[in-house]
Amino acid sequence: MVSLSSVQVDAYKQIIASATENEPMAKHTSFRVGGPARLYVVAPDVDAFVQAVQAAIQVQIPWYVYGGGSNLLVSDDGFEGVVIQIANRKISIEGNLITADAGAITAMIARQSVDAGLTGFEWAIGVPGTIGGAIFGDAGCYGGEMRDVIESVDVFRLSDNQRMTLTKEQCGFGYRTSMFKHEPHLVLSCVLRLASSPDVVASKKKMEDIMAMRKEKQPLETSSAGCIFKNFEFTDASELEILRRHLEVPQSMIDKGQIPVGWLIDQAGMKGKSLGEVEVSTKHCNFFINKGTAKAQDIIALISLVKMKVRDDLGIELHEEAQYVGF
Repeated sequence: MVSLSSVQVDAYKQIIASATENEPMAKHTSFRVGGPARLYVVAPDVDAFVQAVQAAIQVQIPWYVYGGGSNLLVSDDGFEGVVIQIANRKISIEGNLITADAGAITAMIARQSVDAGLTGFEWAIGVPGTIGGAIFGDAGCYGGEMRDVIESVDVFRLSDNQRMTLTKEQCGFGYRTSMFKHEPHLVLSCVLRLASSPDVVASKKKMEDIMAMRKEKQPLETSSAGCIFKNFEFTDASELEILRRHLEVPQSMIDKGQIPVGWLIDQAGMKGKSLGEVEVSTKHCNFFINKGTAKAQDIIALISLVKMKVRDDLGIELHEEAQYVGF
């Protein structure tokens, strides 16, 4: 990336006085890798968030917004622009509706929903990061997805600087995607609609079971960015037939219309494959783990190697779920 000039840096800091320089992004990502952000801002509320982004646009410098850093891969060279952490974390519950700021921790919302006697969001105890990021990527696990519970999303549309509220249908949710990945909006907050729980004890037990399953099946004790790739979804028999030329696909996967990428990577013989200090987890092959001093360039190289192996051996093109910053 082109280096920012001192004039740009000074101009930005004149508008956003709280901005700091050369913030190590390895401190802010679950992968624990990445070089410095040339400028870094923590936005504690909506006004500060919008102002930080508008200032970057005004000064004509690149910008990137993140919440919890749970699925980010930042370049070893860092990011020559401003990284903005959205840190507004208010959660309120009224009846069956939960209003949450974009910076609210998703798992915390799940816990508070159950404590309030609501059900339908227990699955989100297994989602790391913030609700804004979960909306951005239509996060999901253990049978639930964000599109199942969203009532509305409050956004700031950058194309005309308008704040508005979008319905679930207007958000364009799809598997691990949304309209926000394609059109310039800032996610500010959301409203979730849940149901009254007939058995709060059962809801709490469900969350405990999910946490136990995560601990058993995912390498939570290591540094990673969660699932690297999206699971493979097929929409017709011809797509499935490509894979069946190489493998016997379990009927349960066929019935679901989705093949877990961890299983595909394992079938391609890449379990435990390592480059430098990064390794394909032997516990869950869709997790790449930092064994201590991994470099982003090694992670990228291993991602490329796994993609080529799965494509060449199984005829399947994998697509990253992790977000790249600074490359």
